[in-house]
Amino acid sequence: MRRRLQEHTDRLGDLKMRTKKLSEDVVDQREQLCVKIRTLSVASKALDAACSNLKEANKLLSGENGCGRLKNLEQKLRMRQQYMIAQVAQIYPVRPLDEQSSDHKPGFTSNITKTRNAEPVLPNGSQNRPLVILGLQLSKLSVKKTGYFSDKTEVQKSSTVLGYAAHAVSLIASYLNVPLRYPLRFGGSRSYVLDPAPSVEPSSMISVASSVPTGTSMRTMEFPLFLDSQETTRSAYAIFLLNKDIEQLLNYIGAESLGPRHVLANLRQLTRIIQSQEYISVD
Repeated sequence: MRRRLQEHTDRLGDLKMRTKKLSEDVVDQREQLCVKIRTLSVASKALDAACSNLKEANKLLSGENGCGRLKNLEQKLRMRQQYMIAQVAQIYPVRPLDEQSSDHKPGFTSNITKTRNAEPVLPNGSQNRPLVILGLQLSKLSVKKTGYFSDKTEVQKSSTVLGYAAHAVSLIASYLNVPLRYPLRFGGSRSYVLDPAPSVEPSSMISVASSVPTGTSMRTMEFPLFLDSQETTRSAYAIFLLNKDIEQLLNYIGAESLGPRHVLANLRQLTRIIQSQEYISVD
């Protein structure tokens, strides 16, 4: 009898210990739950505040001083760029040779011709026609003997054409606010292209330090956009760099280059795209 009583007492003791342990666990879990509830309440208030701020921001963006105003300003900027670059296209018109009018006189005009769609000036197919700028055609650096042109007049014309193109590219880049990868030093028919990291042998090149920023060790080479010392390699490289500048401007407005040997075609394509209606449209 006593043994049964003792066993019953021991069982009650175990139950009390388990009950006490469970009670302590319940208290701990209740405290943790209270902490989570308070944290959730704070997060809920923060979320409500963020939603309110988001609604207010959306309201401001959709208002007169929001995205609408930004798009309006961007459209006005593009219209101004279009107007300025249209003047460049009038001063330095690039046209097919057979479209040159006999009474054409280069000069300033306030008329701007806008095209609805910019047609690509492809160097093939029906548009494979020689282009001229102010009536002058860019001749290839063909030679009879190494380093000598067959006609000095053609040399002078090509230098003049490259000077026109360099000035037009420089003006367009400034109006678009695009720093050219290969800066131009305009000097009429004696213009140069600067290459800050030339991949050619430096022993035969002329270094210029005026374009190198203070504190940098990079040397800048200049290459003539004309026949220099009866040697065509440097001039050909200068034309290549000039075309890369035009390609940079084309890529800036979302267009592709027509090729590395189409300076005038790329320049014409650039001005035609900028003068198109699509250039003004802001999505």
